[in-house]
Amino acid sequence: MIGAVDIGGTKIAVGMVDGDGQVLAQAECPTHPERGFDDALERIATLLRATQAQVGGIMHGIGIGCTGPVYPLLGTIGDVEFLPGWENVNIVKALSREFSLPVALENDADAATMGESAWGAGRNVGVFIYVTVSTGIGGGIALDGRIYRGVDGAHPEIGHHVIDPSGPACFCGAHGCWESLASGRAMAQWFRDNAPDGMTSLASIDAREICSRSDPYAQAVIAREGYYLGLGLANLVTMFVPNVIALGGGLMHSRHLFWGAIQQIIQSSCGYAPHQKVRLVPASLGADVGLIGAAQAWVQHFG
Repeated sequence: MIGAVDIGGTKIAVGMVDGDGQVLAQAECPTHPERGFDDALERIATLLRATQAQVGGIMHGIGIGCTGPVYPLLGTIGDVEFLPGWENVNIVKALSREFSLPVALENDADAATMGESAWGAGRNVGVFIYVTVSTGIGGGIALDGRIYRGVDGAHPEIGHHVIDPSGPACFCGAHGCWESLASGRAMAQWFRDNAPDGMTSLASIDAREICSRSDPYAQAVIAREGYYLGLGLANLVTMFVPNVIALGGGLMHSRHLFWGAIQQIIQSSCGYAPHQKVRLVPASLGADVGLIGAAQAWVQHFG
């Protein structure tokens, strides 16, 4: 049994995962990053003990998936936009000291990639790319089941490759990166910025509500989203020619709205790559991918 911790900007999920990737128990709490890291560590430890007690048995280690740039080889959190004040905190040492257990840390998208590669849509796949499309866009690359790392173990920021340099500015420093054009947050922002007369009252609309609407303007926004999602995926096909790309994240609950456009863009944009041999599939681990991925991160470090 592996303790799993999934740290996001708004919530922290904690649970127990068995050696087959099944979530046995879970709990969550708000992140409240403004309270500081020590406060969050105390809440994580409390939830780990509570979920372990709920299941019973021995916890052999703890895996962590954390939003933003992290340094898995050092065990530290980087400069994460959503976790102000947590930079350079060594969460691996802190939890290892608390529980006297081996602890592993990965970026949450890399952890999810590990989970899908081992126990989900990427199982037994040679070159596998996982993409999550939600508030932002992230993902990871697995080669024969092992996560791809860049220099110093860095995580590839596939959500921030530039698609249209004349596009909107992103906090990453680029203009027109994939996340700034095709994330759920970008979709809602474009809706609000370009809403016709009579719709300006929808200031708080989000991507989920847009996907549920049938009016012509919402349908135009959905068509734009499919176009930019398709362009980013076509770039991944051209650059990596993977066996499988799996799409997850909250926006993919409405994937039927975008699937046809995505496939059409890939077909028309990847003339030099054998795109017809690349399988585009839904991710299979669902809402538990964060905890399952965190557990698999521990397996790949220590198992």
